[in-house]
Amino acid sequence: MVIHMDTNVRVHDVVGKTIVSEQTGRKFGEVADLTFISETGELMNLLLSQPTKHTAELQLQEDEQGRFLIPFSAVKSVGDFIIVTEKEIF
Repeated sequence: MVIHMDTNVRVHDVVGKTIVSEQTGRKFGEVADLTFISETGELMNLLLSQPTKHTAELQLQEDEQGRFLIPFSAVKSVGDFIIVTEKEIF
């Protein structure tokens, strides 16, 4: 199953999946949760669990609990993995 980003995404479709770079194939970690705007339902960020060494080196934005954030705008596809574009993360 592949979900293209012009379709609706359900939380259970992404939580627990591994995030992988489209450019390098490097892993960032797993999706722990999502942040969204409650009024509109717009997805804002993926919250990471089990970040890799590569992720720690990137100096990503963190939430108040110290979890790394990846902007949902960087997500290109959702399938067996979450594919993100690294240049869209910063």
